[in-house]
Amino acid sequence: MNFQSRYRLIFIGMMFTAAIALAGCGQRGAPDQRSANESGGQKAADTGAKLSQRASDVTAKVGQAADDTAITARVKAALIAEPGLKSRQIDVETKDATVTLSGNVNSADERDRAKELAGGIEGVKNVVDAMSVKSSTTG
Repeated sequence: MNFQSRYRLIFIGMMFTAAIALAGCGQRGAPDQRSANESGGQKAADTGAKLSQRASDVTAKVGQAADDTAITARVKAALIAEPGLKSRQIDVETKDATVTLSGNVNSADERDRAKELAGGIEGVKNVVDAMSVKSSTTG
């Protein structure tokens, strides 16, 4: 064996020994170190679960907001389509599928009809009446 081959074998042997020693270091840590590593992994898993839950919550809120917007649009369309109802004077707001009607109407019949139309829209769970009936004054 020549001089260069001998050094190559020594170098490969040293690298092999170092690789085995390094691989064993992670396995033979002190018990406190192992539990710290495990708790670090648990913390990462907990953080991941919390982030996942928050993302789900945000997605649900965005979905509910989109549903509320669609409900508002359908209620407004129904009010506009109703003959004799002054729909431009009725404001519609929706939160969590509860529709709030506000503004002024000319009569109790108009108010009742607006509530009836809003309550008949798919997805509406409740209708809150915050409308005012204009008082008619004759002079």
